Amino acid sequence: MKGLALIKSEVKTAIMKMNKPRCQHLHFDKATDDLKSWLEIQAREYQLKNLLAHAEDGVIWGEFRGQNYELATSGEAFPQLTQLRFSTLQQCRTFGKNAEVMLWKVGQDDWKARSIQDSHLSEKDYIPEDQILWGTKAEKESNGFTLVSDGSQGLRHGVPLSNIRDKFKNGKRLLRLTVRHYIEYSCDGVARIYLSRVVNLFADKGS
Repeated sequence: MKGLALIKSEVKTAIMKMNKPRCQHLHFDKATDDLKSWLEIQAREYQLKNLLAHAEDGVIWGEFRGQNYELATSGEAFPQLTQLRFSTLQQCRTFGKNAEVMLWKVGQDDWKARSIQDSHLSEKDYIPEDQILWGTKAEKESNGFTLVSDGSQGLRHGVPLSNIRDKFKNGKRLLRLTVRHYIEYSCDGVARIYLSRVVNLFADKGS
């Protein structure tokens, strides 16, 4: 029994020493905050690169550009795609190498926001995953965005990537979304994913 108690004590000590990302609740008030301006402020604060938003009528991609981190969206590049607006927005993630800011709708018209920072972590502190996105054909480019469609689904979205059309020659889904999953352990040593964030968007080289 003493041996078991010692093992449990060692597990608890190891858990306490584990590095975790820094999470912080952020202030957002729909009545006073302009959505685009608020997102640009967060991008400057956390040095964020891209935006991925989900709305009732589709997906919106974005890219923060220049020293002022001005937001350009897929709806601006391709007017036929979903626009970034409060009336249909459900959630959006702005992300970069070291942080993510997420804004999401709660209930009928309440909003919450939080940040995740992980520049202090090492690769052993999370599990990376490259998720495959829809898109088998790159149709055209506009303002740094590429309109991508999926042959089997008929879906279209405009990703903030350029010069990728030559990669889509074999009808494969080459778009990837890099996600980090953060792990925590119970006192019994059971691991679980308790938090995830988006890190990067890229097009695989293909073959």
